[in-house]
Amino acid sequence: MMETLERTAHARATRLEISAIVQSLQEALGQRLTAVVAGVVDAKAVGKWAKGAREPHPDTEARLRNAFQVAQLLLERESPETLRAWFIGMNPELDDRAPALLIGQEPQRVLLAARAFLAGDA
Repeated sequence: MMETLERTAHARATRLEISAIVQSLQEALGQRLTAVVAGVVDAKAVGKWAKGAREPHPDTEARLRNAFQVAQLLLERESPETLRAWFIGMNPELDDRAPALLIGQEPQRVLLAARAFLAGDA
């Protein structure tokens, strides 16, 4: 079951237009937290990306796609409120650091932390 969810989340993160990915993250996480995840200071850039008015830098796009994949996986079982709390909270799987701050540098560890979170919920 988990493997199927992960494959679906990965496929969506790969195939969707970046504007759709940003829209989804903005709806689930809010504009400011999406900016943190993207590693940008200007939260207004998130709105421009969501509307397709601008394209994020390739490194930023990778962060957004990785965050989207993790978010989709978590949203299969968790509420948007839990998703937001998970992204901003101290995570024991990440040495008590917030996933939102690590998604750019260590996306694999963040994905593993999401898997562990869901496994603990089973």
